[in-house]
Amino acid sequence: MKNIKTYIWAILGFFLLFFSSPIFAESNSGGNTAEAIIEVIVAVTVFFVAFILWLALVYSEKNDFEGKTFLQPFKNFMQAINKSIPIEEENKILLDHDYDGIKELNNKIPPWYNAIFVGTVIFAVVYMINYHVIGSGNVQEDEYAEEVRLAAVQQKLLSESGKLIDESTVKFVDDPAALANGKEIFIKHCAACHGLKGEGLVGPNFADDYWIHGNTAKDIFKTIKYGVVAKGMPTWSSQLSPNDMQDVGSYIITLRGTNPPNQKAPQGKLYKYDENAQKGAEDKGKKKNI
Repeated sequence: MKNIKTYIWAILGFFLLFFSSPIFAESNSGGNTAEAIIEVIVAVTVFFVAFILWLALVYSEKNDFEGKTFLQPFKNFMQAINKSIPIEEENKILLDHDYDGIKELNNKIPPWYNAIFVGTVIFAVVYMINYHVIGSGNVQEDEYAEEVRLAAVQQKLLSESGKLIDESTVKFVDDPAALANGKEIFIKHCAACHGLKGEGLVGPNFADDYWIHGNTAKDIFKTIKYGVVAKGMPTWSSQLSPNDMQDVGSYIITLRGTNPPNQKAPQGKLYKYDENAQKGAEDKGKKKNI
């Protein structure tokens, strides 16, 4: 008995040391949920291992080397849920016939199996009434309509985030915040070749009506996205988001007609702008190749 108490105190001391260790310290970040779950699982596992070891120590004091006393609660539980007959009493349910010396027992169906069977029947009745009689369940048509609704919501969120913008959906935006973002990107990445005010340096001038690759929002977006490798302009799709490329393209369109000093000579083709379509149009100005 003295040894058992010693082991119990040792196990309690282990738990006190384990639960007071730094792994159970409260975290300041909210992203450690998975780690907390793992810690709880480890703690529960250690608890059960320690509990089983304690039971083994207790029953070893009773000289239960065959495990009869230790396993008896488990046997009682299994017998209760299965309504099984002990081996010693199997003669009571032994059937009269045999097949080549193989005899058969008339065991009852386990209660848990009957419960599952009855539960499936009840579920089937409720399901049939709900989906095929009342019609209030999420039938196939409703499920399809719900998926379409969720897809529309997802598309709207993606559109607002700018992830759906490409050369076929891009448009000119005159939002001050978007143009300010475009100007910042232009100064950071484009001014080295096109000038701080778009007057043109190594790259072409953006302030006149001459364009090499087109003057619409779609044309400019495509040029920014894929670059012009032959002229030394890199692709920006890996460095700028679609929303950023739309913003900087819109800012470039606003540079037309600003007449900055030291403009580079015109390059490309002359495009005539429709002045009435410059504000609020999908492409600021309709390109007309002259």
